[in-house]
Amino acid sequence: MPRGRIRAKIRRSTLYTFACSRFNPSKEDGPHNIQGPGYSRLVYCNQPHLHEHHPLKYCSNYISTTKYNIITFLPKALFEQFRRVANLYFLLAAALSLTAFSPFKPLPTIAPLVFVVGLSMAKEALEDWSRFIQDLKVNLRKVSLHKKDGEFDHKPWKKVRVGDIVKIEKDQFFPADLLLLSSSFEDGICYVETMNLDGETNLKVKRALESTLPLDDDPSFREFKATIKCEDPNPSLYTFVGNLEYNHQTYPIDPTQILLRDSKLRNTGYVYGVVIFTGHDSKVMQNATKSPSKRSTIEKQMDKVIYILFSLLVFISLISSVGFIRITKRELPNWWYLKVWDRKNTYFNPDKVLESGFYHLITALMLYGYLIPISLYVSIEVVKVLQAVFINQDINMYDEETGTPAQARTSNLNEELGQVDTILSDKTGTLTCNQMDFLKCSIAGNAYGTRASDVEIAAAKQMDMATDSDDQGQNGIQGSFKSFELETVITSKDEHASKAGIKGFSFEDSRLLNGNWLQEPNSDVILLFFRILSICHTAVPEQNEETGVFTYEAESPDEGSFLVAAREFGFEFCKRTQSSIFVKERYPSYQEPIKREFKLLNLLDFTSKRKRMSVIIRDESGQILLLCKGADSIIFDRLSKNGRTYEQATTKHLNDYGEAGLRTLALAYKKLDEAEYTAWNEEFNKAKTSVGGDREAMLERVSDKMERDLILVGATAVEDKLQKGVPQCIDKLAQAGLKIWVLTGDKMETAINIGFACSLLRQGMKQICVSSTNSDGLIPDPKKTVKDNILMQITNATQMIMLEKDPYAAFAVIIDGKTLTYALEDDMKYQFLNLAVQCASVICCRVSPKQKAVVTRLVKEGTGKITLAIGDGANDVGMIQAADIGVGISGCEGMQAVMASDFSIAQFRFLERLLVVHGHWCYKRIAQMICYFFYKNIAFGLTIFYFESFAGFSGQTVYDDNYMLVFNVVLTSLPVISLGVFEQDVDSEVCLQFPALYQQGAKNLFFDWYRIFGWMANGLYNSFTAFFLNISVFSDKAFRVGGQTADMNAVGTSMLTCIIWAVNCQIALTMSHFTWIQHIFIWGSVATLYLFLLVYGMMVGHLQTASPVLLEVLAPAPVYWSITLSVTVACILPYLVHISFHRMFYPLDHHVIQEMKYYKKDIMDQRMWTRERSKARQSTKIGFTARVDARIRMLKEKMMQRRFSMHKSVLPR
Repeated sequence: MPRGRIRAKIRRSTLYTFACSRFNPSKEDGPHNIQGPGYSRLVYCNQPHLHEHHPLKYCSNYISTTKYNIITFLPKALFEQFRRVANLYFLLAAALSLTAFSPFKPLPTIAPLVFVVGLSMAKEALEDWSRFIQDLKVNLRKVSLHKKDGEFDHKPWKKVRVGDIVKIEKDQFFPADLLLLSSSFEDGICYVETMNLDGETNLKVKRALESTLPLDDDPSFREFKATIKCEDPNPSLYTFVGNLEYNHQTYPIDPTQILLRDSKLRNTGYVYGVVIFTGHDSKVMQNATKSPSKRSTIEKQMDKVIYILFSLLVFISLISSVGFIRITKRELPNWWYLKVWDRKNTYFNPDKVLESGFYHLITALMLYGYLIPISLYVSIEVVKVLQAVFINQDINMYDEETGTPAQARTSNLNEELGQVDTILSDKTGTLTCNQMDFLKCSIAGNAYGTRASDVEIAAAKQMDMATDSDDQGQNGIQGSFKSFELETVITSKDEHASKAGIKGFSFEDSRLLNGNWLQEPNSDVILLFFRILSICHTAVPEQNEETGVFTYEAESPDEGSFLVAAREFGFEFCKRTQSSIFVKERYPSYQEPIKREFKLLNLLDFTSKRKRMSVIIRDESGQILLLCKGADSIIFDRLSKNGRTYEQATTKHLNDYGEAGLRTLALAYKKLDEAEYTAWNEEFNKAKTSVGGDREAMLERVSDKMERDLILVGATAVEDKLQKGVPQCIDKLAQAGLKIWVLTGDKMETAINIGFACSLLRQGMKQICVSSTNSDGLIPDPKKTVKDNILMQITNATQMIMLEKDPYAAFAVIIDGKTLTYALEDDMKYQFLNLAVQCASVICCRVSPKQKAVVTRLVKEGTGKITLAIGDGANDVGMIQAADIGVGISGCEGMQAVMASDFSIAQFRFLERLLVVHGHWCYKRIAQMICYFFYKNIAFGLTIFYFESFAGFSGQTVYDDNYMLVFNVVLTSLPVISLGVFEQDVDSEVCLQFPALYQQGAKNLFFDWYRIFGWMANGLYNSFTAFFLNISVFSDKAFRVGGQTADMNAVGTSMLTCIIWAVNCQIALTMSHFTWIQHIFIWGSVATLYLFLLVYGMMVGHLQTASPVLLEVLAPAPVYWSITLSVTVACILPYLVHISFHRMFYPLDHHVIQEMKYYKKDIMDQRMWTRERSKARQSTKIGFTARVDARIRMLKEKMMQRRFSMHKSVLPR
């Protein structure tokens, strides 16, 4: 118990009629029949030593989520590396470099491979080490464990065994799946938070069996022994079947007695439990998925390019070998003066030409290996690491409140961020803050509450922008738009922004505060409204001794916010006993609170099926009242004829609140006379104490009978506080063309409310709710009946969408976990997916962690598009791992999601910048970099092949070996790295203002086959131009004043110079964004060539192959400089013409924006810039922009109708 708090002691079981009812089972409803397969678990309670040998030896409580261990790391990591096609080729090349047929020394071939593979393996090891450390922290958590003779001691979680008795205290996590034996409450009630399992913030009520309630202290376990027979380990979070054999009797166990691992004990001092499932047998771990190995789409496509280049390599090697065989057979015997042939030399042997040809093929494969550059992988690794550093250092994704930056936990998927098609998001803790604020209310047909919700603020600002950019010049219409509460909304928010807030209460309206409600008309109805808020609940108050302020332990945040609101209105709930509720009312005088007692006669608690809650009380005057709150659809159906006075006005207010993204409940009451209540109560008690399977139905029938003929009082509107910037982020992502699915463990009503709050749902959007109904037990095959019904719903909904004529019509599909179980089966899942992808929004509620992963996998595999999953809890780990990209939010639900993620951010709103800015940049950078790399290596590598035809296919290269080494490592590496790290087609602000730019990545415009083959053709042209222009100039001609002709070294050096100039000028034309770094890298690389040739030429006598070719041979010859200029211009001219033609006649979005920025239209012509911004978004039906567009269309229609009516009225008759 926290220090300074006072809690009333009550038997909490009296608060629940439906949630955790207990009754003595009859013979018909006795122990579960658990014989047969799937029900073999046998647990000896308080005797864990009996589970040390087979067949009762169960897994330990040690858990591991790592991909590797000490033994498996080397083989598994090597397998992952050599899954890459290129790495296999380089491994083969490295092995061949050790043979006598290699044209190169082994070191230049082996060293890059070792570096690339070693770096990737080191990254894998580091990431897995982080998972190991997280597992270690969990395994070493302490829990109070029964040793013997009623003594408990603290042991680490990993030491917990099946059959152990554990004691869990308030706010601790459960270390394994437990059977609840007793709690600090005398009736065995306890409250459990399952946020880590299903994302729900509402507390679940669990209740121990009657027979184990005496086991409520440590000594009582001295002689305790029992046996549990139950189901085998399975991933179902919401079911459990088992029996407890204790004191020669057998008791059925159901889910209300099971405490699941990773859920937390709340609002309860302590509980005792016996361990049933440990470690990977526990239900949460059964829902876990193995850590996958992820590769980006570009990397997979790059493998296909490697296949093509390898095919080209084999093709030209075969041509070279055929040429070599021909020359060896026909010409070599006549070249006796070369002295290359003797009978012992198998490489040049006219008698064995096929064998010689095979050996030459090996040489050729290595000689032309520059077509498949291993330096590409080195450069990509370096570039991705630097991109990850920039993501980590982005100050705009730094959360000041928590001091948490964004983190790229793996750099393998940077470019994938720019190609996402579908986002699958958790709700609680990801979109919301787990906080409810009482914001507005409707009482007696009057709306109260002036403060705007976050959704209203965002929509009003968007409406203002939309009207500013309206080109039609219709002042009347614009004036109508401006009246969309913009000024009121913004002002109301600004006025109170500086006021100190009260958690759970953001209401602002002086008419109800400080006792002013007493001056309102219908003050008697307002009094009833406040009393319903303060009395109709199951919460328990706690008073802080130091401050005297009451706080409330409520089952749900909604209920807590109602009590805080009632307190602020002057009706403070202060005490609860077994039979009474006490409220301090500032009525009739606001200055003098009076403590009033209300006798609690009955409480009909809230369930997801009932969607309402009622209390029956007797006030101080003796009047019996039923106070009820619930979903408006449920309450309105139960109103009496004279209780509908405020129905029309309240309905309008409820619609307005829903449009503002608020969660609503309707409040009603009913007066009862003594005889009516007495007769009903006898019937109710009879149903409550009945035995049999129809007990629940009897209770519901009797309760429903009472909850009729109600009188409407009003409605509440609570804001489920979204994380900062969530509506704006979702709107921007929708404009970028991204689809957003919400997968949550919450109830359907809660999920729908959040859908409205996030603008994933809106008024006018057609909701398709796919649900399963319980079939009659008399039907021969109830499962088939349910499946057929679900399939019919899906088929009908799909046909409805296809037949829809309205282009602005929007659909949303909403499905619960139970129905999803059927919809995800093999014979139905693609029909469900087909329906979902045609809808603007998809919301899956009451889903388990495993279902989240299965849905994610279905979207990924069924659509073939890139998926991103984002969540913040342990229940999101499977989804995060199943998606192409997993993003973890470092929120209040622990670090499990972050540890399993590829990227982590502190708030959902940072996802906008991560995708729209960094994703867009990284995709274009990597795509352009890879295309350029293939281009430059083809341009360089094919010149070696061309020279072979001039050198008799002898395996001789035109370049010095050291030239070939420095080409990729020194002379062209830094420019391509600068392209991959610093390139920006537009700056970050423009990316956010023109979200449609993101679709360039989603449509893969910069790494499609057209562009890849275009760059390859460019490389082929450059190689052809560089080689043949140099050969034509230097062949059989004097090129110096003294009449000297060029040798092979001079031709090779000149050719290298031309290639270096051409590829560096080409990359300069490719870049859109220059800094001093790019200039240094590009032109510095050209300068480095000359510096290298000078230094290399000075190494004569130290290096066998060195010669002063530049200083003494080429530099004095004007033809060297002229051929360099001619080849460079000839190489880049076609590309320059190509990009100029496209910019003029087929410009892409970023071309247009670059030109506007160049002419400063964003500054000089704001109207044009704003108009272009409004156009630069994908057509979407979600987000507050879509909501505003719908509102504008409605206003225009109304205006046109009004004008038509006016025009019609003035026509002459």
